[in-house]
Amino acid sequence: MKPLVSVVIPTYRRPELLGRCLEAMKRQRYARTQFEVVVVDDGNDAETRALVEAVAEETRRDKEPLQVRYLGQPVRRGPAAARNRGCREARGWIVGFTDDDCIPAEDWILNALDAFVEGADVVSGKLKVPISERPTDYERTAAFMESAEFVTANCFCLRSALEQVGGFEESFDIAWREDSDFQFKCIKCALRIVRRNDVQVEHPVRPTAWWACLKDEQKNRYDALLYKRHPDLFRERIPTYGGLVTIYYVIVLSFLLAMLATLAELEYIAFYGMMLWSAFTLVLIIRRLWGTTRSLSHLVQVMITSLVTPFLSVYWRLYGAFKYRTFYW
Repeated sequence: MKPLVSVVIPTYRRPELLGRCLEAMKRQRYARTQFEVVVVDDGNDAETRALVEAVAEETRRDKEPLQVRYLGQPVRRGPAAARNRGCREARGWIVGFTDDDCIPAEDWILNALDAFVEGADVVSGKLKVPISERPTDYERTAAFMESAEFVTANCFCLRSALEQVGGFEESFDIAWREDSDFQFKCIKCALRIVRRNDVQVEHPVRPTAWWACLKDEQKNRYDALLYKRHPDLFRERIPTYGGLVTIYYVIVLSFLLAMLATLAELEYIAFYGMMLWSAFTLVLIIRRLWGTTRSLSHLVQVMITSLVTPFLSVYWRLYGAFKYRTFYW
């Protein structure tokens, strides 16, 4: 029987996380004959394929087997391309999306379908990011996803809506801003996007190396691409996080001013430049530590990364601006 709903899950060499996600799909309070799961492996990984096939074989003995398929990408192209591949292969007229590191609630599909009965073209669900009472700065930053208007880790679309907007923009070849681009395309096409807080997915924060936040700064280059494609919606809907980017620019410019003044033997200008750099760096450190864990290791990590983050952030923003030939703030 052709399913009503297809759930597309992009993945990349994280079989242990994917297995947890598939367990959640097995617990869905919705008839398995009415939905399928399409796993698109961006790493074309043998272990991931074996996991998906094992889940399919395991549930084949159930009264209602889980309809799950594996698709391997020949070349790694990012989650947007993986989702498009899944959409092309999906058989349902409603397509849902989540990520391999997410855990959909048991009534995830059921509650989403209610919104389509009420006339939705696209359903945006609630993402829950559980963190401790005293989180690290990295965990608290990850928790900002809870307030996002639209995330591809938890959404459903009519197949006709996907076709109308042309799917996901594959120029966003990492997991950053491709969801906002899709949302903005839906808005421009006047599609009805319904927000449903009872369509829930949990997104636990994965353990990472202390320098992971530095590596993540490269994502900022895609802000320029999003701005170039949707300048008005970018200014209207992309949060500024309390002027954090402005702080980064002040830190970088004041440091460069101090260095140039030192080379030119302008001592007073160099002194005030370093004072400005020191003051705003201290503000950044205090801001990142406020309300977080007080452990010594976390304190040291935040201090070190705060010295480097502004320069990486500004570099990648300027890199994106030059690459995509657009000026934005």
